[in-house]
Amino acid sequence: MAFGLTKSLIFMKHRLLLLASFMISSIAGMACTNLIVGKNASVDGSVMFSYSADSYGMFIGLYHFPAAKHAKGEMRKIRDWDSNKPLGEIPEARETYNVVGNMNEWQVSIGETTYGGREEMVDTTGIIDYGSLIYIALQRSKTARQAIEVMTTLANTYGYCSSGESFTICDPNEAWIMELQGKGPGSKGVVWVAQRIPDDCISAHANQSRIRQFDMNDKKNVMYSKDVIRFAREKGWFTGRDADFSWADAYAPADFGGRRYCDARVWSLFNRWSEGGFDEYLPWALGKDPDAKPMPLFIKPKRKLSVADLETSMRDHYEGTPMAQTRDNDPGQGLYASPYRQTPLSFKVDGVTYFNERPTSTVQSGFVFISQLRGWLPRQIGGVLWFGNDDANMVTFTPMYCSMTEQPECYNTPGADALTFSMDNAYWVCNWVSNMVYPRYDMLFPDLKAVRDSLDNMYLSQQKKIEREAMQVLETRGDEACAKFLNDYSVEIAQSMLETWRKLATYLIVKYNDMAVKPEKDGKFMRSPYGIGETVKRPGYNEYTRRQIAKQTGDWYKMPESK
Repeated sequence: MAFGLTKSLIFMKHRLLLLASFMISSIAGMACTNLIVGKNASVDGSVMFSYSADSYGMFIGLYHFPAAKHAKGEMRKIRDWDSNKPLGEIPEARETYNVVGNMNEWQVSIGETTYGGREEMVDTTGIIDYGSLIYIALQRSKTARQAIEVMTTLANTYGYCSSGESFTICDPNEAWIMELQGKGPGSKGVVWVAQRIPDDCISAHANQSRIRQFDMNDKKNVMYSKDVIRFAREKGWFTGRDADFSWADAYAPADFGGRRYCDARVWSLFNRWSEGGFDEYLPWALGKDPDAKPMPLFIKPKRKLSVADLETSMRDHYEGTPMAQTRDNDPGQGLYASPYRQTPLSFKVDGVTYFNERPTSTVQSGFVFISQLRGWLPRQIGGVLWFGNDDANMVTFTPMYCSMTEQPECYNTPGADALTFSMDNAYWVCNWVSNMVYPRYDMLFPDLKAVRDSLDNMYLSQQKKIEREAMQVLETRGDEACAKFLNDYSVEIAQSMLETWRKLATYLIVKYNDMAVKPEKDGKFMRSPYGIGETVKRPGYNEYTRRQIAKQTGDWYKMPESK
């Protein structure tokens, strides 16, 4: 590399604006992905889940809601998370908890994916949207079960105005998926079901409803609205025995897009971590076989997973599967073997509709995170939000501790927004780098990956040392000192990451200027004996592109043979 990797620490901040709630026809291009790991399926006994917030044009930061006491009668204004439209107000809780991003001080963490479901179930008169449910619940809950109670009570009381939603709701002991939908215009009620993920299993959801049959007698691992089946019967969406009731089939039946654009991401994650692969369910993921067998809600992984494994999972482009986007017969990869595709996902040629794959890692990711929740540690130390401010494949994950009380400037930058670039803002600097890499992927990405992986490895390797020091501070100086120690660490990490990414940006500009490559030696660009830049290399096309040009153009560019 032409610059030395920053060895000091790094972090992040601002408000986490998530993404849009769309009907199933829309979510194909604007969607999210969650991978969930039970505590006995992780290498260190932590409950973990990953999340990517994928929405074009949305400016993303890191939320912070300080802990607070509220006066009796104080009201809270509700604004739609996607549009910022005022929806109404509700009574504030007497006490609210500290929230950093999508995790609170009690190590409760919540993510989501929008699956849409039946359009007629959307209640536009409600005043609670899915984003508000998340952040209100985080401010009011000490456990995942309590968060479920808060969310469903709010939706039933004030009306739910979003479409069908899958929520990941976790604490250090339990991981849950909850799916929730309204009952249509003018109705404040919701139907919902929540399924606990077994401790030794992993699960995932990606904009398609995932809960099917559930055991209504298993009070320990299943929760649901009293009318969850009766409402479907009243609407004519289910006519069988209660034991055969499937939430997904009744309220969000999967079409081609729901399977190929959405569930295919789940299939790829399961395929990566299941023993012997997941070929049995490939027909479901491919979306074309109407009789294909649906995937299970959860599986036992072939081995226990780490934070690093979840980072790898969120960088998935279907590598090693039939849906890989760099196959020799796929010109969509362009001149530089790109695993990314243009949107909209479908397009027409001569009246025929075609589609692109939609992998987990995607250009429209505004932010990604991995929640690591550890019950054997003091809660100030146990909860870590590993955060990245762009496409997971293009950024490093920085550790943000749940006890933080301030935001790093790079994640909450004055003056920066979706239309205002700032060199002090992580979202914009990370996007600057990734958008240089996308057009010349196989040429530039190795340099980005080297920096990304170096920082990822550094943060993970120093985690135990930092937490030992935090424990000493907690034992000798108390809660506030411990929180400040971890806060300062996270802020330093974030800001250091930003500086490293600025250097990466300028390095890529210099090295790959004008589609040539400047030679390097010992980490420095080479100069000629006369002090100017050494002669540049001109790598030309890769082997795939050369063959495609020759194949598609025939003799047009063929050089005449010399005589």
